Amino acid sequence: MMGIQPNLLNQLVSLLLGASVAGVLIFFLSSEGIGAQPSAAGISSWANGTMAFPDAPAQDANQTSKVEVASPQEANHTAQAAEQELERLLRAVADEDRTVIMTSVNEAWAAQGSLLDLFLESFRNGEKISHFVDHLLIVALDAGALERCRAVHPHCYLLPPPAGDAGNSSDLSEEKVFMSKDYIDLVWSKVRLQQRILELGYNFLFTDVDIMWFRNPFERMSVAAHMVTSSDFYFGDPYSPINAPNTGFLYVKSSRRTVGVFEAWREARLSFPGKHEQQVLNEIKFDLVAKRGLRLQFLDTVHNAGFCNNTRDFNTLYTMHANCCVGLGAKLHDLGNLMKEWRAYRGLDDEQRRRGPVRWKVPGICIH
Repeated sequence: MMGIQPNLLNQLVSLLLGASVAGVLIFFLSSEGIGAQPSAAGISSWANGTMAFPDAPAQDANQTSKVEVASPQEANHTAQAAEQELERLLRAVADEDRTVIMTSVNEAWAAQGSLLDLFLESFRNGEKISHFVDHLLIVALDAGALERCRAVHPHCYLLPPPAGDAGNSSDLSEEKVFMSKDYIDLVWSKVRLQQRILELGYNFLFTDVDIMWFRNPFERMSVAAHMVTSSDFYFGDPYSPINAPNTGFLYVKSSRRTVGVFEAWREARLSFPGKHEQQVLNEIKFDLVAKRGLRLQFLDTVHNAGFCNNTRDFNTLYTMHANCCVGLGAKLHDLGNLMKEWRAYRGLDDEQRRRGPVRWKVPGICIH
């Protein structure tokens, strides 16, 4: 195993400082409503701990709520219909290797001029990656997102809501408070859906919608890996679990082994109550590698970067994730500026690119 690079201490310090700052931001945003974006009402996409969600308005004490609970027969019919639709869409989008690309959006992230538009634009303006859109499945988290998705893309799937208490289901169109029970149920629904895709015999590459694509990320993935994840922090060895995973960009090859990994991942939730899926994976990654033989590859942030940690060089950049960034407005601002500078970069000739790092302007609201 390769040694940890000399900048380990600096990166660990950056991680601790970043976590502290993020914690302060989330506290103030959730308690005071500072910086709230009116257009971002509702839950985020399956965020990786970078978004704060406002509390839903309190119900009048004199009002009574009537909750309609579906009968077992109706629930079973709905589940069967959702399964059939998922299988139909997977057949439509999968490539010759049975690989699908997938992302997820809620109504705010799918709205015109929001993150979904930027995400799709990145494929059109990337280097030889526009064909990947043909293999993209967009998972809508609410009816508004589904309607907007169908206006811009042919392959959209409405995520069945996670089961709630007493047989009820959480309404994914309602506002969710960051790290609340509804939020935790929502992010774990991603893992549930991903496991089902693996069980159906499809490989998948899940990408958060706030990740811009510039080049073909499959070029950076080892064919020997069972599972490939981006990194919040990368310390030099692509197969060392010491790296910090970011499941917002996750490739998994379908096999009995990986289905078993997802079963263990979901079961481990009970051992770490109150933690979301990325936190739990970080807790169990050493066991998955040592005891289950999982070949887990971590992507180098030189190529698959994020706002948490990036090298600021378009010459080496494959994807950019707006992580370590609170608020839809901040993400749109920084990613929008990044796309403008990428288009300018695409206009450079080869000699201009070879002269050295081609950097974008910083700082933005989040990017540094």
